[in-house]
Amino acid sequence: MLGIIKAVCSSPEKGTRKKNIGKGMLVAGHGLEGDAHAGPWHRQLSLLAVESIEKMRQKGFSVQAGDFAENLTVEGLDLARLSIGTRLKIGPQAEAEVTQIGKQCHTDCAVRRETGDCIMPREGIFVRILTGGPVQVGDKIEVLKGE
Repeated sequence: MLGIIKAVCSSPEKGTRKKNIGKGMLVAGHGLEGDAHAGPWHRQLSLLAVESIEKMRQKGFSVQAGDFAENLTVEGLDLARLSIGTRLKIGPQAEAEVTQIGKQCHTDCAVRRETGDCIMPREGIFVRILTGGPVQVGDKIEVLKGE
């Protein structure tokens, strides 16, 4: 399975929408350099499908990449169907492992406050960065094994 990265998003604070910065550096054992959610834990990088964001648009919400606090917005991969342990190749050299599917949304979530709903808890995934490398809009994201 293969997808395309449509946005690389970051924010300096947790609990806020992220901005599409277009490109960044994935750091092994850490996540997206400069992002508030990066660090030595199991949710170093978050991913959400463009198709998930489109569902919210169809409900009448004006949302875009980064609004659900995801780091990578991906097109063409059914992320929620991946399993824990699945390995992904991100961009030209980074590799990651899926560590969590969905999450419990905290009550202070900016998107939930504004829209009454947030898809990240149901359809987002989290990964740990195994091998670092550059990432940018247009890069491929490929399921390596464990799908």
